[in-house]
Amino acid sequence: MPSPLHDRKIKELEVRANDMRQDLIKMLLRAKSGHSAGPLGMADIFAALYFHVLSHRPKQPAWKDRDRLILSNGHICPIRYVAMSHAGYFPKKELATLRQLGTRLQGHPERERLPGAETTSGPLGEGIAQAAGMAYAARMDGASWHTYCVMGDGELEEGICWESFLFIGKYALSNLTVIVDRNNIQIDGFTEDVSRLEPLRDKFEAFNFHVMEIDGHNVEEFVDACDEAKSVYKKPSVIIAHTIPGKGVDFMEGKPEWHGKPPNAAEARQALGELRTLGGKISSEHE
Repeated sequence: MPSPLHDRKIKELEVRANDMRQDLIKMLLRAKSGHSAGPLGMADIFAALYFHVLSHRPKQPAWKDRDRLILSNGHICPIRYVAMSHAGYFPKKELATLRQLGTRLQGHPERERLPGAETTSGPLGEGIAQAAGMAYAARMDGASWHTYCVMGDGELEEGICWESFLFIGKYALSNLTVIVDRNNIQIDGFTEDVSRLEPLRDKFEAFNFHVMEIDGHNVEEFVDACDEAKSVYKKPSVIIAHTIPGKGVDFMEGKPEWHGKPPNAAEARQALGELRTLGGKISSEHE
């Protein structure tokens, strides 16, 4: 189990997340393609996952006792790629190949090309079904590793998600933690306008989940929720992480139009300027 966070570690993770956001913007600019809002909003959580929560070995991506991290909403993979490069799965310079012909860093993760990607993503909802199967298999094998599944809130409109939750709840898969990015947007607009999800907490509780709601930009809250999830033995857990899509870039924050497009050169300059300023604030707040 990860050690408790102290101030220095919290600062380290917040600075890391901000650095990852800057690499993300540069990567999307080079690619001229890819998603901006969701990946920026999930930077704090991916920094915490890869640099505190997960039990993993970047130099041994197939280590059998590693925790499994399934990215069900595969379109936010740029932030996973950035986190993996920072953790040492592959050189950072490879981020410049995002979405190019023949690259390992496709628009959705490809398991066979990229060591460390547990599944190939694409159709929304498949990831949670795969995570359910992994957690069930781990229980049958008596394995000690934990499965984490990151999902988008718009993804919850897929029926396969609720079939999977039914299975997970029935078998009380306490070795599975679901993380929902509750950013309230999807490609067609705001989630509550497209297809209402609330009362989301009540729905998960009805499926026999232990439910936690956190500020998805507070790494301490997120780490505490992950620890709490692993202490619950008779239920699966879900962390509803309230995030701001486009976090850190003022003109992107909370705007559905940034769900699936990259910045142009001028927008990237502005975004990087804001993120560098934010980096200074993070450091000064901790000092």
